[in-house]
Amino acid sequence: MNAARQDAGPALRRSWARLSRWLLLGEWRAHPVRAITAIAAIAIGVSLGFAIHLINAAAFNEFSSAIKSLSGQADVQVSGAEATFDEQIYPLLAERDGVAVASPVLDVHASVPGQRSALQIIGLDPFRAGHVTPDLLGAPGAENRTDTLADDAIFLSPAAQAWLKPQDGVLALQSGTRTVQLRVAGPLQRVRAGQRLGVMDIGALQWRLNRLGQLSRVDLKLRSGVDREAFKAALARDLERQYPGRFHVGSPNDEDQNSRNNNMSRAYRVNLSVLALVALFTGAFLVFSTQALSVMRRRSQFALLRVLGMERGRLLRQILLEGWMLGVAGSVIGIAAGYGMAAAALSLFGGDLGAGYFAGVQPQVQFTPVAALVYFALGVGVAMLGCAAPAVEASRATPAVALKSGSEETAMARLARASPGLACLALAALLSQMPPLWELPIFGYLSIALMLVGAIALMPRLSSTVFRFLHARWSAATAGRVDSSPVLALTLARLANASGQAGIALGGVLSSFSLMVAMAIMVSSFRVSLDDWLLQILPADLYASSASGGGTAGLGLREQEQLRALPGVARVDFLRMRGVSLAPERPPVLLMARDIDAANAEKVLAMAGPTVAVPQGRRPVWVSEPMSDLYGVTAGSLLKLPLQGGLHEFFVAGVWRDYARSSGAVQMRLADYRAITGDMDVNSTAMWLAKDGDMAQLKSALKALPFGGALELSALSELRAMSLKIFDRSFAVTYLLEAIAIIVGLFGVAATFSAQTLARSKEFGMLRHIGVTRRQILAILALEGSALTGLGIATGAALGWVISLVLVFVVNPQSFHWTMQMHLPWPLLGTVAAALLTAAALTALLAGRQALSGAPIRAVREDW
Repeated sequence: MNAARQDAGPALRRSWARLSRWLLLGEWRAHPVRAITAIAAIAIGVSLGFAIHLINAAAFNEFSSAIKSLSGQADVQVSGAEATFDEQIYPLLAERDGVAVASPVLDVHASVPGQRSALQIIGLDPFRAGHVTPDLLGAPGAENRTDTLADDAIFLSPAAQAWLKPQDGVLALQSGTRTVQLRVAGPLQRVRAGQRLGVMDIGALQWRLNRLGQLSRVDLKLRSGVDREAFKAALARDLERQYPGRFHVGSPNDEDQNSRNNNMSRAYRVNLSVLALVALFTGAFLVFSTQALSVMRRRSQFALLRVLGMERGRLLRQILLEGWMLGVAGSVIGIAAGYGMAAAALSLFGGDLGAGYFAGVQPQVQFTPVAALVYFALGVGVAMLGCAAPAVEASRATPAVALKSGSEETAMARLARASPGLACLALAALLSQMPPLWELPIFGYLSIALMLVGAIALMPRLSSTVFRFLHARWSAATAGRVDSSPVLALTLARLANASGQAGIALGGVLSSFSLMVAMAIMVSSFRVSLDDWLLQILPADLYASSASGGGTAGLGLREQEQLRALPGVARVDFLRMRGVSLAPERPPVLLMARDIDAANAEKVLAMAGPTVAVPQGRRPVWVSEPMSDLYGVTAGSLLKLPLQGGLHEFFVAGVWRDYARSSGAVQMRLADYRAITGDMDVNSTAMWLAKDGDMAQLKSALKALPFGGALELSALSELRAMSLKIFDRSFAVTYLLEAIAIIVGLFGVAATFSAQTLARSKEFGMLRHIGVTRRQILAILALEGSALTGLGIATGAALGWVISLVLVFVVNPQSFHWTMQMHLPWPLLGTVAAALLTAAALTALLAGRQALSGAPIRAVREDW
C-alpha cells in the first residue's frame, strides 16, 4: 500500500502542476487585455525607476570621476576656505618633511564672452605637475615644445574645443571688462569625455586673468614610507594653529570630497527616483483590482476545487502564483525597457535631466546587476502585495457559501474593515512630523505611502456610507411616486449594497487622482512661489553684468562711476559674489555683497521670518533658508566667515528665502565686504530709471560706454521669463513622470470598470428578464461610473491636498531646505477630473455593450 502511494506521488504532483497551468493560462487566455494591462503597469513603473537610476548613477559617477581626475596621483591636498589663497604658503608646504613634490594649482572658472557657462582653466607648474597630475599636461606641436610654458598658450580638451570653436586657433576670455586672447596650442589628450577644460602655465594664468600671487590648492606627493594619515593630521594641526579656519587638509577621493559631490545633487536624484516609483505604486493597485475581480468572478470555481480535494494552502499558492507571474513578466520587461531608455536618453540628451547638476558630462550607461535585482524585486513584491488580500480571502472562503451565486459582496466584506485604514492614517500623521533621516525626507515618503494605503482601505466603508445615505434620501423623496426614475433607483441600490466592489473601483480613481493632485499642487506652488520671489528680489528696471558665467569678469571702480553718471538713472546698486567654504564635506556657500539697509532689509530680501535688530558695533549678515538649515544658523546667532585670509565674526540679522541655491547663501553689506577684503570690483549692477528716463535710451547709453560691448543687459521681464523657462526645463522630467502616472491611472480605472461590468453579465441578464431595457442598463452603468468616479475624484482631491501639504511643508524643506506658499492649479485639476469622469463613463458603456451582447437566457444559465 505504501508502495502504491509512492508510485502515485509523482503522478499526483504532475496532475497538480497541470491543473495549476490550466488555471493560470486559462485565466490569461480568457482575459488577455486585463493581464496585459497589469503587466504593462508593473513594467512601466519598473522601467521608469530603473532608467532614472541608471541615468543618475552614470551621470553622477562620470561627474565624480571627472573631478577626481583633476587630482591625479596626489597623496594630500591643501585647499582654502576661500576660492583662492596667498601663494606665500607654498614654500612652507614644499619644504615640509616627508614631501617629495609640491604642485601648485590655480583653478579658475573663466568668463567667456557670449557664453552663459564658464570655462574651467587649471593653471599648473609643468615641471611639478608631471609628477602629480601628468594627465593634465597639454600636448604641444612638435615645432613648439615650449608652449607648455608660453604666456599666451592654452590647451583645450576636445569637449571644450567643440563647445567654444576657437576661430583661427584663438580663444577669447574676459577679465574684468577687457578681452584676453589666448592661443590654442594643442589638445588635452587624457581628460574624460565631455569634460570642458583648459590648462595653462600657472604664472601665465595668474597674469592674464588678474590672479597674481593666488593659488586654489597645493597637491602634495609624499616620499615613500611616509604615513599619509599621520602626515595629514600633523599638517592640519599646524595649519590650524598658524592660520585658524583658513585651510583644509584632505586627500583626493576622500570622504569629504565624495560627500561634497554627493550632496550637490542627492536630494534631486532621490526625489526623482521616488517620483518614478509613483507609477509602480499605481501599478500595484492595478494588480490588486485585477486579482480581486478575477478571484471574485472565479469564486465558485475555486469553491468547487476545494470540494474536489484542493487544499486551502494550495489554492492560496495558486492565486499568489498568478500575481507572481504578473510581477515577474512586468519586472523583466521593465528592466529591459529601463536599460534601453537609459541608453537612449544618455546618447541623445546626456546625463543632465534638466536640473543642471550634470551638464557637460558624457556618461555611458552601465548595467548594474544589484540595482536590476532591486528593481526586479520591487516589481515582483508590488505584484505580490497587490494579490495578497484576494488570495487570502479566496483560501479562507467556505466552499458551501462560495458555490452559491451572488456571494461576491460577502467575499469583499473583509476588505471593508475600517481599522487597518485608520491605523495607517494615524501612523502617517505621526511620521509626517518626524525629522529627516540622512538629510532626506524618508519619513515624509513613508507618510505619503501610508496615507494612500489607508485611504484606499477606507474606500469601501466610505462608499457604503455615502451611497446608502443617498439611496435612503432618494427612497424617502420618491416614496409613493410612480413617476420616479427606476434607473436612478437601481443605480443607488446597486452602489449602496455593493460597497466592496465599489471600493475597488474607487481605489483606482483615488490612487491616480490624489497623486496627480498632490504633484500638481506642489509643482504649481513652487512655480508661483518662484515667480513671486523673483518679483521681490529683482525690483530694478534694468540689470547689467559683465558676463553671465564665470568669476573673472567684473566691473571696477572706474566703470562703476561711469554707470552712476549715466543720464536718466535714478539709482544704481552693485552686487559682488564669491564662494566660501564653511565645511569641507559640503559644497561652498555663495557670499553676496550688496547695498542693504539693515533697518529695512525686507525691501531687498525675501525674508522668511522676522529680522533682528543689530547690536551696536556688530556687522550684520542675512543667511538663506538652506544655509540656516544645513549649518544650524538662526537669526540672532553669530557666524564666522573666512575672508581675506582670516575669520571674521558677523551677527545674523535674519533668514531670507532663496530658491536658486540649495547649498546655502549669505548676504552682507557691500561696504562691510570692501572694508574687510579691499575688493572693489562687482559682478552685476541694478539700475532704476528716473521719472523721465527712457529704457531704450538707457540701453543705448550703456552700449556706448567704452566697456559697453562687454555688458549683458536684461530687463526684469527678460530675467523673469528666463528663470521660469529654466524652472520648466528642470521640472520637464517631473512633468513627464506625472503624465505617465496619470495615464497608468486612467488605464487602471478603465480596466477596473471594464472587469466589473463584464463580471456582472448574469446580473444584467436577470434585469433583462424582469423588463429592464438595454438602454436603461447602459444608463445605469454610465451613472454608476460617473457616481463612483465623482466620489473618487472628490476624495482624491481631498487626499491629494493633504499629501501636497506633506510635499510642500515636509518633503521640500527636508530635501532642498526652502519653504514655499501653497497654490492650487484649478484649470489643470479640473481638466484631469473631467478626463477621469469621461474615461469611467465611456468604459462602463463600452463594457456594458459587450456584457449585453449575449442572450439574457444564456447570461443567467449558471443560476439554474
